Amino acid sequence: MGIPIISNVVNGIKGGVKATLQGTADTGSAVANAVKNVAITTLKGTGELVVKGLQVPASIVSGAFQGVSDIGVSVIKSVKGIVNGTIQGAMDSGVSQKDAVQGSVKQAIESAKGLGLDVGEVAVEAVTGAVNGVKQVGGDSVSAAKDAIVAALEAAKDIGNETVETVKTALHSSVDGAKDILNEIKK
Repeated sequence: MGIPIISNVVNGIKGGVKATLQGTADTGSAVANAVKNVAITTLKGTGELVVKGLQVPASIVSGAFQGVSDIGVSVIKSVKGIVNGTIQGAMDSGVSQKDAVQGSVKQAIESAKGLGLDVGEVAVEAVTGAVNGVKQVGGDSVSAAKDAIVAALEAAKDIGNETVETVKTALHSSVDGAKDILNEIKK
């Protein structure tokens, strides 16, 4: 049960990310800024698009994943930058922090599954990218971490129980503070 995607946002982001990153030697550092800038431009160009809910950030992430994979860049190495840039661009465009974080992380995991990527690894990168993105715009990184971990687990649950365990294990061992958040969620 995925998040409804806004196709004109997906296509705008996909094209913009491809155009921005093609020929860039160090795509790792360029991804977050490329996604942020293309997201802001695309969202301004959509007119009265409702900037509430999870669809906007999910659409940005979906388009960025497609754009990055189309130019042959490692998607896993780009996840942190994609989510970071999505959150910055979405929040700069009026999307709430919680919606930006949850929509971005959920879609990153759904896109990872669709591309056959290691969902645990993508969850770690997405949560890290979410916290970094929120820090960049001066948001609350503690609540961002919790929202990102909850979103990762919800997306994993939609895929299956084995994926939930994979994501929990990956987050527990690789994300600062995840252990406490996972224990709190259990209660």
